[in-house]
Amino acid sequence: MSIEQPAPLWSPSAERIAGSRLNDYLQWLGREKRLPFSSYDACWQWSVSHLEDFWESIWQYFDLKSSAPYTQVLGEHRMPGATWFDGARLNFAEQVFRFHTDDAAADAPAIISRSELRGLSELSWRELRSQITSVANALRALGIGPGDRVVAYLPNIPETAVAFYACASIGAIWSSCSPDMGHASVLDRFRQIDPKLLLAVDGYRYGGRDFDRMEVVGTLREALPTLEHTVLLPYLNPVAALDGAMPWQALLEHPAARSQPIRFEQLPFDHPLWILYSSGTTGMPKPIVHGHGGALIESVKGHALQLDLGERDRFLWFSTTGWIMWNSQVTGLLVGATICIYDGNPGYPDLGTLWRFAGETGLTFIGAGAAYFANCMKAGLEPAQIADLTPLRAVGVTGSPLSVEGYEWIYRHVKADLLLAVISGGTDIAASFVGACPVLPVYAGEMQARSLGIAVYALDDQGNKLEDAVGELVVTEPMPSMPLYFWNDAGNKRYLESYFETYPGLWRHGDWLRITPRGGAIIYGRSDTTINRHGIRMGTAEIYRVVEDLPEVLDSLVVDLEYLGRDSWMPLFVVLREGVTLDAALEQRIRERIRTELSARHVPNDIHQVEQVPRTLTGKKMELPVKKLFLGMPVEQVANRDAMANPDSLDYYMALARQRSAGAA
Repeated sequence: MSIEQPAPLWSPSAERIAGSRLNDYLQWLGREKRLPFSSYDACWQWSVSHLEDFWESIWQYFDLKSSAPYTQVLGEHRMPGATWFDGARLNFAEQVFRFHTDDAAADAPAIISRSELRGLSELSWRELRSQITSVANALRALGIGPGDRVVAYLPNIPETAVAFYACASIGAIWSSCSPDMGHASVLDRFRQIDPKLLLAVDGYRYGGRDFDRMEVVGTLREALPTLEHTVLLPYLNPVAALDGAMPWQALLEHPAARSQPIRFEQLPFDHPLWILYSSGTTGMPKPIVHGHGGALIESVKGHALQLDLGERDRFLWFSTTGWIMWNSQVTGLLVGATICIYDGNPGYPDLGTLWRFAGETGLTFIGAGAAYFANCMKAGLEPAQIADLTPLRAVGVTGSPLSVEGYEWIYRHVKADLLLAVISGGTDIAASFVGACPVLPVYAGEMQARSLGIAVYALDDQGNKLEDAVGELVVTEPMPSMPLYFWNDAGNKRYLESYFETYPGLWRHGDWLRITPRGGAIIYGRSDTTINRHGIRMGTAEIYRVVEDLPEVLDSLVVDLEYLGRDSWMPLFVVLREGVTLDAALEQRIRERIRTELSARHVPNDIHQVEQVPRTLTGKKMELPVKKLFLGMPVEQVANRDAMANPDSLDYYMALARQRSAGAA
């Protein structure tokens, strides 16, 4: 008996399929490789079972340039430790300058931007090349070279993209944090990598309010002993200056800036490009190192084939510089797309701000976190009536699960004919495990497909593959954009513990996944205890350090619950000193401490005073069992009281879980 299939919300037209870059690639495989695939799924199966052939085809199809050829596609076939394209020497940034080379095209916009502090502006491809050249030459003159770390405390503005590509062109290693992050959170990241140069902003405007960051910049300089140079970008105050710091304009006008044309340092495929941060549940944020080659080949594949982006597109994915989607945004330049960036509060003065920006820039692709679209839906927004969205071809969504209602709202109130590119990946791999496919239909609540070249499956606790059932998201084969390593991680200890401890030899990402009978995917949130608020991940240890530094707080526990189709809920539980009560004033101090020193996104929904934090006999906080209690699992399945130091402590959390469950019912 056949199972009735739900009707898709959208199906691509024959013309759209024929005009997609993915279709062109499939036709190329048929012509050049004699590989005629009858479906996307057949191509995906080939891409993960013939890794060398697939990734070599991507190199060849996109005609990636290298000054020295590779001797083999895949060396050691294992995780971690796989080596890719041995012998090749290339540069990530050089790819950008393969587009818009004739005079007319060079004057077209490469970056279009707007912020709460600045009006609409454009930077042409010609100007982009000129500025990257100037900054790269100036950095070299300052003694910055291959392997040196350059850290940025900058917002999402054109200068940040210029600085990143300048660093990449000379082989320096980039790492960035958003200026809305407090000094403690930034130092937890930057201290680990011994930076040589700091690029910083004096302040920013968000939601109509000005935030001066000069004191934070001073703190960063004092606490980073390896710094040799600081470059200050006046953004909030045009005349801002800092003793001993070089103004951004002086960097552009450095005597070496225009002394020679751009020179792209030719580097091994696995030379570090950037260091990103993703937090576990204990310890410091993990400094994840990705390579030039892996980031390049994954970016062009993902942007062109999965998101269908190219030279005709104007591409925005709303993000701060502390989220992996900023990296995704700026790498749109690698496929020739114009990137459109907005810095500020997307809900100020109202939720129509981004939609109006889409209309005035002629966006063909607008992306944001799922929470933004949920807020637009709850506010009764009508984007199609706010702005002319005629050019719009795709809407991108990530960060947390998008509800079925969210899917339906986008097609009803944004545009009926568009690719809804809901994706799920990670900072860890700088890629999407599952997500968009421009030649397949879109079904409500479901991502379209697994990404080409990424062997994604759902496994049960015994390591068996699941079909149409929820399990752990794992990757069973190496991929080029997997981390090279964690910075200063002796013996890959943290790297192995983070991804390979549960299923040795397989990458376990920490998400609940179901592969549907259609080959689509549904993500049900985090399977571990990492805090994931609006797509920004932070380890619980970071929150504990800030909260427990308050003299009134003896102990604390935090969990984050992502409910598919409902708002996430992040409660904080605090054990206070004897005689201290959680009153409104203390609660406000706790919230403000998290907001200023870590992130406004990670301020808890609720704060509860408790007598004890549940702990194991070895003293570990039992975050995951508490999370599972709130997800509705019975206590006997989530905790062994005999293995607890304080088994009675669970009673409070069980009672609160029952109370919330009754309230939801």
